Amino acid sequence: MEHYDAIVIGMGPGGEVAASRLLDAGLRVAIVERELIGGECAYWACIPSKTLLRPTEARAEADRAAGLARPVLDWPMLRDYRDSMIRHLDDAAQAEGYRKQGATVIKGAARLAGTGRIEVDGQHLSADHVILATGSTSVRPPIDGLDQVPVWTNREATTLTDIPGRALLIGGSAVGVELGQFLARMGTRVTLVQRADRLLDREDPRLGEIVADRLAADGIDVRLNTQARAARRESGDTVVQLDDGSSVRTDVVILGAGRRPRTTDLALDTVGVQPGGRGELAVDEHCKLTDGLWALGDVTGKALFTHVAKYQGRIVSDAILGRPRAADYTAVPRVVFAEPEIAAVGLTTAQARERGIDTVSTELDVAESIARPWTYETDPRGTLALTADRSQRTVVGAWAIAPQAGEWIHTAALAIRHQLPVEALADTIAQFPTFTEAYATAAGRLLRDL
Repeated sequence: MEHYDAIVIGMGPGGEVAASRLLDAGLRVAIVERELIGGECAYWACIPSKTLLRPTEARAEADRAAGLARPVLDWPMLRDYRDSMIRHLDDAAQAEGYRKQGATVIKGAARLAGTGRIEVDGQHLSADHVILATGSTSVRPPIDGLDQVPVWTNREATTLTDIPGRALLIGGSAVGVELGQFLARMGTRVTLVQRADRLLDREDPRLGEIVADRLAADGIDVRLNTQARAARRESGDTVVQLDDGSSVRTDVVILGAGRRPRTTDLALDTVGVQPGGRGELAVDEHCKLTDGLWALGDVTGKALFTHVAKYQGRIVSDAILGRPRAADYTAVPRVVFAEPEIAAVGLTTAQARERGIDTVSTELDVAESIARPWTYETDPRGTLALTADRSQRTVVGAWAIAPQAGEWIHTAALAIRHQLPVEALADTIAQFPTFTEAYATAAGRLLRDL
């Protein structure tokens, strides 16, 4: 049996970070991947979706910029560029790159075979450290007849070759908002069905209201407090029956109803680990499950974002290399790459109150408060909201919807993570004219109410 210092099972972004850092430190590492090295993000999620979204964003920005004619969108050209960005679903170069770094690369489905041991298609390996980074799978909601109609998960949606005439999206989270806006701006008639009473229902209600208005302006039929109950084929159409008694005719149903940690095939019982109710692995502050067994990324159920998986990859590799530090999820940015961008970080106002925090909040219309929206576009828009802890006088949550909000939300992330006093945020000198200037104005308003 071949023995290694570490085996990484699952080579998405988090697994790649851990493996690369361990290889750089001179450890003997084996990597195991059942599909493509780079994982869901590189081939079927973040990279293709953001590549697809950029041209429609740029066209909308051109519509709002003074003196510009509307650019022409070339779908075949965009589709080809998307295919190059996802490497034509070929990870041969990535596999060779890891071999050159000294890793043993194994393609196949791995399962645990006891403490420090794994099995991949009949091949047995052992290691001092085993890292589980197997990611997650899309949730398929229980809808009668769904197996009988055309259905896309994020994989089919982000690798689409033709734009559908009609689409029904199930789920009003980031996936539904991004794909819905992209398809609508490509000419698809989009219906978005959301079970909750607002879009992005894990964020502050006010943000969901604004996003719903934006999608409606794109011509999207947003249906809140609604669920799909059954689907069937009829006269060449897919007909989806909703629980309010109405029905929607569509060409394809697109699922954006969440994701579930992928743990069912890992044989966790061989190491005495029991996953949680959603299949998640309960790790400690160092992402450790048991001695020599670690987990990172979506499989931990902590926060199913690529940037969190990469962060946990650093946490795990540092612990293995003798530099342990506790993970801190206080200020994880959450960005929806719609146009304009939607971003949030920290606690919602409701979450803060549930924790017993005496909150003070403010909402700033950035177009009424700073210059940058006016230099950026002819019909400026944007909102920044901050929530503070009155007793500690620190910001605990923020959200924004405005151009480039996914970039400048990181000022709030730093303030929250390091408990920066509101006074310090209000006294910050930001470059003029930028959207970042909005923080000083919003923090100044907070100070009046603290």
